[in-house]
Amino acid sequence: MIPIYTRRRMINILHLTFSVLAMIFGLFWLFWILFVLIGKGLDGISVALFTEMTPAPGGAGGLLNAIIGSLMMVTLATLIGTPMGILAGTYLAEFGQHGWLALVTRFINDILLSAPSIVIGLFVYTVYVARVGHFSGWAGALALSIIVIPVVVRTTEDMLRLVPDSLREAAAALGAPPWKVVTLVTWRASEVGILTGVLLAIARISGETAPLLFTALNNQFWTVDMNQPMANLPVVIFQFAMSPYESWQELAWAGALLITLSVLGLNIIARFFLRKNKLPV
Repeated sequence: MIPIYTRRRMINILHLTFSVLAMIFGLFWLFWILFVLIGKGLDGISVALFTEMTPAPGGAGGLLNAIIGSLMMVTLATLIGTPMGILAGTYLAEFGQHGWLALVTRFINDILLSAPSIVIGLFVYTVYVARVGHFSGWAGALALSIIVIPVVVRTTEDMLRLVPDSLREAAAALGAPPWKVVTLVTWRASEVGILTGVLLAIARISGETAPLLFTALNNQFWTVDMNQPMANLPVVIFQFAMSPYESWQELAWAGALLITLSVLGLNIIARFFLRKNKLPV
């Protein structure tokens, strides 16, 4: 008969072993993907990548128009979605802790958080693109902003709930109205956490392809007109990767590496700010 303490230690060692093996298995594929991406992507990194337009089939060129198009749409989507997400998250944390409106808002926000991005792209196509009769950068930015909103809402609500009630009570005791308590106390105490949520939302939309296929589509030429189809990195990567031309495939790997490094950088910055977020207790 094995003593109970020995049996528990054996079971614990067994579980830890399987956990470590599962972690190693997952990290193996992750590092393999990164190794292949870096190896193939570095071959396409050059000055021309950032200075020339997307080439004709089989030709040489760069991704300048796609990079600028992605930057414009991601920036506009962030400017649209961030204020709405912060205000909605503030309402849920500060004023709507109970009641049917808060429950419905949280339920819809959870659905948007888990909804496939292609569904959002089809929605914007139906309500906007099909009505105006053409693809555009505005439609792409609108689709991306819908993805931004639920991420910022959830992060803002969670960060504001971490602020101690004693801070709110102290501000109210000094005669501050509720809007000043929110803007000058709770927002200021959780500003780093809210900024972290915004950065994570930007990282989320930077590589989205499906919504842009139905909204912004693509444009092989240079344009900064948001009312026209606009080039963007995710769609260009999608199209070039499936082409039979080696030059296009090389640009697709380089574009994928650019997006990966950008998302990695944003996540590192977000985690850096999150570590700095020390709320008073």
